[in-house]
Amino acid sequence: MSITAVILTYNEALHLERAIRSIQAFTDQILVVDSGSSDGTAKIAQRLGAEVHTHAFVNQARQFQWALDTLDIRGEWVLRLDADEIIEPDLAREISEKLPRLPAEVVGVNLKRKHIFMDRWVRHGGRYPLVMLRLWRHGKGRVEDRWMDEHVVVWGGRTVTFDGGFADHNLHDLSYFTDKHNKYATREAIEVLNQRLGLFARDEALNARSASFQASFKRWVKERVYNRIPFTVSATLYFLYRYIVQLGFLDGRSGLVYHFLQGCWYRFLVGAKVMELERAVAHLHDDKAAICAELSRLTGHKLVARSDTVAPTDVRDPQLAPRL
Repeated sequence: MSITAVILTYNEALHLERAIRSIQAFTDQILVVDSGSSDGTAKIAQRLGAEVHTHAFVNQARQFQWALDTLDIRGEWVLRLDADEIIEPDLAREISEKLPRLPAEVVGVNLKRKHIFMDRWVRHGGRYPLVMLRLWRHGKGRVEDRWMDEHVVVWGGRTVTFDGGFADHNLHDLSYFTDKHNKYATREAIEVLNQRLGLFARDEALNARSASFQASFKRWVKERVYNRIPFTVSATLYFLYRYIVQLGFLDGRSGLVYHFLQGCWYRFLVGAKVMELERAVAHLHDDKAAICAELSRLTGHKLVARSDTVAPTDVRDPQLAPRL
């Protein structure tokens, strides 16, 4: 089975060679979609045999979907890989051995991602395994159209899960980590406001059939339960749940740093940004176009109001997906 890997990049010279080398043994085509790197990322990709394409960045979902819709993807299967992720040797072997034997009814493969923080594996606090769909039959999957927490969804068959090692190991420092999560918080705040105000169509394709059960269940809990609790309470409770009930304390001092920053500070920041943005547009009442214009000015993200704010849920046809 031929495999095309798609990697999105922006100034990923620190990580890209490691990512590409981890997949060279079992992929037939590697596409790097760059959004204007200035650190030699494109040259590294070309030196390693990848095809490099440049496209203006809006968000992760749109960038990846542009690649699926536009580029010459020759593989029968598509692999989504972030530049700071690694396919470990045991998973590379598992993909090579099992993928050709999968029946036609299998259209997607979930992988079990581990997170490496401060060079240590975060094994507890609900962070392993993170089961996410990253490998699918070409033409049977797309990326959700969301500003944050987008997933690959598939149709026309079922999914299976491989067990090999798949690691998220970013080598940057804490300043990079907090800056990145600050930007994530803005994008997630947009999603929360859209859930509350119905500003534009919401992509509701994620479910246990179109991706992993874990991903769909976590989305349901976040949107139906967590986002309805005051953030001053929910962020604290979530951190305590992860750190005590899910045994996050077993991850040591670096684990404490990670669980607090990612499980408390970040969640609190999202809630604070939602509060700030809600107050900023409160005087606009139900004028969705005006609200989107003001949010665009405040966040730097171009948001466009739509009248059809109820998104279809049928994932069998990618054309049914809403566009923001």
